Parts: sequence; C-alpha cells; structure tokens
Amino acid sequence: MDMGIKGRKALVCGASAGLGFACAQALAGEGVELVIAARTEVPLREAADLLQKAGSGPVHWVAADVTTEAGRARIFAAHPDFDILVTNAGGPALGDFRTWERDTWIAALDANMLAPIALIRRLVDGMMARGFGRIVNITSSAVKSPVDGLARSTVARGVTINNILPGTFDTNRLASNFAAQAEREGRDVQSVRTARLAKHPAHRFGQPNEFGAACAFLCSAHAGYINGQNLLLDGGSFSGVF
Repeated sequence: MDMGIKGRKALVCGASAGLGFACAQALAGEGVELVIAARTEVPLREAADLLQKAGSGPVHWVAADVTTEAGRARIFAAHPDFDILVTNAGGPALGDFRTWERDTWIAALDANMLAPIALIRRLVDGMMARGFGRIVNITSSAVKSPVDGLARSTVARGVTINNILPGTFDTNRLASNFAAQAEREGRDVQSVRTARLAKHPAHRFGQPNEFGAACAFLCSAHAGYINGQNLLLDGGSFSGVF
C-alpha cells in the first residue's frame, strides 16, 4: 500500500535505536524526508547512514536533547517545519515510587509529557496552515494497564494526534531490563527471558519493524480519520476489553 506521504518531512525523536529507529525506518521506506534526533552523536550518525540506504528520501540528523529548550532550538534552527512528528523518549527507570525524589518525577515529566507538548506547540500551527499533520506519541502500555515498577485531542485542519502504547518489544531496553532483573534475583538472563515469554499470550515479543509499520500507517494519508486514539501494541497482553 502506498501510504501517500512520499516527500513529506518528519521529525523522529529518539531515533538512534529501538522503536524510534523502527518508526524512522518505516517512514524512510515510504520516501519521507527524515530528521532524526537523539542525544548521542555517534549512534545517531550511524542510524542516519542506515536509514539513508534503506529509503529514497534524504535523511538528516541533529544531536540534541529534546527535553531541553536548547535541544529543541537546535533542531528547529536547522529544520523549522515538519509534516510529521514522532515523539519518543527513553522510559524512566524501574523502581519503587516511594523512593523517588521530586527531581526524579520532574525529569520523567520533562521527557514524557512536557517535551512532547513543547514540540507539538511549535509545529501544530504550521501543520494546520498546510492542511496536513500527523503527530504520533510513543508512550507505553502502562498508560492502558498499570505495570509493576512504572509509575485528547480534536481534529484541527487535517492534523491528527495519536499515541502508540508498546508492550514488550525485542529491543536493547528490554534486554537491559532482563539483565537487571537477573542480577537482582541471582538468575541467568535466559531463564528470566524464558519465564517472561511463557506468560506472554503470543509467546513471543514484538519486533521493532512491526511497531514501525504501525507508526507509518498512523502517519499516512489513509489515517486522517484516526485521531485521539491510544493504539495498544502488546500481543494481547492487556487483560481487558476497553
């Protein structure tokens, strides 16, 4: 299916690895002009090289921390307007909320709520003026169903805002979580992974390319009537109807 977004320009945050990279890869395959952002230059530059080979549109990169005003300003100084925005930040560390200090809460809010709001505020007027905009926020399945240790919009002139809620996807972050659990419990990593898979309805973890394809569709010309939705991608783990 032609997604109808060839030649559009997209900003994808946290795109040097994991689900952010998967979204960028899917958009690159649709001929979208990409600007990818992340904090660390070397893996970001390497990701840009891979994306340039995978897609037909140009790929730019900006090393910046989008949770800061300075980081966002660096991106917009080089690329002021976008048709597509994919917000993404590394999830907060697991832990007991009773032990978290105020600075820990504020850092999580900055990364996962305030930074996306700031990016949307900066871009949404231009999207409305051009009559096309796609905003996808990568959040977590914990938005839908609480996860132990992890503590609306309206249609506006062709602009849609949707959230993707990932469950367990086979990324480096998942591997690091398993490693940390194994160390805490005095077990080997493979046994932790196997135990988690045994409880998963799909008996497998999601693949990043599956996530990227869902993101690309929400960004496509065919998704103009999908708005204000939380799309849960968890392989059936959520034990509810709504």
